[in-house]
Amino acid sequence: MLNLSETIARSLLQIGAISLRPDQPFTWTSGIKSPIYCDNRLTISYPEIRSLIAEGFASVIREFYPQVQVIAGTATAGIPHAAFVAEKLHLPMIYVRDKAKGHGKENLIEGVLKPGQKVVLIEDLISTGGSSLKAALGVKEAGGEVLATLAIFTYQFAQAEQAFAEKEIPLRTLSNYTSLLETAVKQGAIQEKDVAYLQSWRENPQQFGK
Repeated sequence: MLNLSETIARSLLQIGAISLRPDQPFTWTSGIKSPIYCDNRLTISYPEIRSLIAEGFASVIREFYPQVQVIAGTATAGIPHAAFVAEKLHLPMIYVRDKAKGHGKENLIEGVLKPGQKVVLIEDLISTGGSSLKAALGVKEAGGEVLATLAIFTYQFAQAEQAFAEKEIPLRTLSNYTSLLETAVKQGAIQEKDVAYLQSWRENPQQFGK
């Protein structure tokens, strides 16, 4: 997994899915100043990278969650990756909307989920974890058993790790912020001197740049 984490971090940097800008921070919708911008949606346009990610997820599931019966994707970014994984594992797939439809059957979950089925949820990115946990709890409320949430990348915020622990939903990711910084230094994307500064953002993002 360590090699996979570095390989995925390198791939995300290579295609611009992750950008590091310690000297000119990005501004998130929440107003947080961030030295990193992550858009893993770009990965679906690169067959080799999306295949690497799908096989990474499939390997984790085979090893830790072989009892899984349904693969779920979060709307919208987790949907394609869930589809790739479900195809590899020959399993049914569902996806979870961010909110129930306002018409028709008003579904929150699309696809077939039978009561008691064991589900692994696929997400593209974990920041605070709020939207991912909301999707996981939606699956539980619909009668599914959530074995774990898997994601391509996490910022490793303590807030997210604590939130998943409180809901007793295991969280595993293919790569993470620590691995990204190590890889970025090796590639020359950032300087060694930037690492401590970038790590300070992860530890207290609300105060970064103030």
